[in-house]
Amino acid sequence: MSDGIFIGLGAAGTGGGIPQTLNLRRANRHGLIAGATGTGKTVTLQGIAESFSARGVPVFLADVKGDLSGIAMAGSPTAKNADKLVARAKEIGLEDYSYADNPAIFRDLYGEQGHPIRTTVSEMGPLLLARLMGLNETQEGVLSIAFRYADEEGLLLLDLGDLQSMLAYCAENAEELSSRYGNVTKASVGAIQRQLLQLDSQGGAHFFGEPALDIHDFLKVDDQGRGYVNILAADKLMQSPKLYATFLLWLLSELFETLPEVGDPDKPVLVFFFDEAHLLFDDAPKALTDKIEQVVRLIRSKGVGIYFVTQNPIDIPEEVAGQLGNRVQHALRAFTPRDQKAIKAAAETFRVNPDLDVEMAITELKVGEALVSLLQEDGSPGIVQRTLIAPPRSRLGPVDAKERAVIQSLSPCEGKYDALVDRESAEEILAARGQAAAAASQAAKAKVEADKAAAIQTKLEAKQREAELKEQAKRDAAAAREAAKPSALDRAVQSATRSAASSVGRQVANELGRAVFGGSSRRSSSGGLAGQLVRGILGSLFK
Repeated sequence: MSDGIFIGLGAAGTGGGIPQTLNLRRANRHGLIAGATGTGKTVTLQGIAESFSARGVPVFLADVKGDLSGIAMAGSPTAKNADKLVARAKEIGLEDYSYADNPAIFRDLYGEQGHPIRTTVSEMGPLLLARLMGLNETQEGVLSIAFRYADEEGLLLLDLGDLQSMLAYCAENAEELSSRYGNVTKASVGAIQRQLLQLDSQGGAHFFGEPALDIHDFLKVDDQGRGYVNILAADKLMQSPKLYATFLLWLLSELFETLPEVGDPDKPVLVFFFDEAHLLFDDAPKALTDKIEQVVRLIRSKGVGIYFVTQNPIDIPEEVAGQLGNRVQHALRAFTPRDQKAIKAAAETFRVNPDLDVEMAITELKVGEALVSLLQEDGSPGIVQRTLIAPPRSRLGPVDAKERAVIQSLSPCEGKYDALVDRESAEEILAARGQAAAAASQAAKAKVEADKAAAIQTKLEAKQREAELKEQAKRDAAAAREAAKPSALDRAVQSATRSAASSVGRQVANELGRAVFGGSSRRSSSGGLAGQLVRGILGSLFK
């Protein structure tokens, strides 16, 4: 068993005594562990996972029910059903059976039961987000424009707040962005924002942020050369299917893009176990199903094995199930037509064993028994065998809070991911820009108001000055009129002059009248008209 993992021993009557060994060189060809509730499939998963760890292969477990955390602790002879496990180990020839723990790292997207797992919005990228949210082609284009603009402007998209702020900016500046990148409408932006709100309501804010997970931290081994078992607390996470799908979609894509091509290594680089896989595929976004299918097909060459654990083999989409080379089938119950269909389908997937009625055996398997078909050295499926499964050496059941805290304190990732880092990114920069623009707008408005007030004041001052000038002109005019009035002497001279002029005028008029109409011709003794005129003037002056 040096080059493989001992799964169990074939039962008598089916080629009995034949060890069923998972070839490490073929462990990256993926696998399926199926069976009805209570038939022992989770125990089988735990035993295989700890065997991978012991061989130096890091493991990832999605712990849906919360009972896989016990893999971090050694089993105990006083534990429930411990005697049955010991008896089974003896029955299949495990003379060296003993209890052992496994190096473990607890992880939790919510940061409650383990190290938080985060990634940034930028690392997720617009394409994966668009597929996950089910955006149409137009909306996907708008989301890509938002990412493109953020990249060109140096705006980091780290968390959902950054993306929401970026989308709000796109809506406010739709006309400008449309002329630069293509059509951006507020309706499309609004549709994307609504999808993000759904993701946020399921806890997306816990997943997007920094520090982002370094995928190589999933590949650690301890100082004894054992692979770390990364246990994801998924009991709460499964209540948020969109967030769970988001996480898995990113994780599988990140592994595929990060790890180098290694072909078929001597042992896997990493092995995934998805317990209760039917929950993963029930109502899963098509983007996730398509991505899992792609990853299952291609990630084998990266040295990664993926094992699905589910109640019914038909829970796995055909495109995915066709890639699962290593199979462990626990008992199924033929209670419904769907169950009968599942039994028939499961039986037909195995390589025929002429000594075994597979379809009948599936309904007769006892707890801890399974039909096993594993890939051979040449890659061909082995003949199905009815097998008694080897018991795990670690605890069956969850750790308590105190034990979890101790294990967490010894984690090689301690202190690396626990504290959220909120550095300046798109949300803060756009908010600062908005505040600066608002301040500038307020300043401009204040300047306009000040200019307006100054203009009004200037106008009032001009009117007041004009009024003052008019009043001054009136005063000047009055003063001029007053100054133009004649003095008493001037009035006396003028009066005398007028009187004299009037007298002369009368005399002249009389003389003219006599000359014209033939008056007296005698001359005055005073010298005639001229003399009389002179005397009249002088007389007027000296009266």
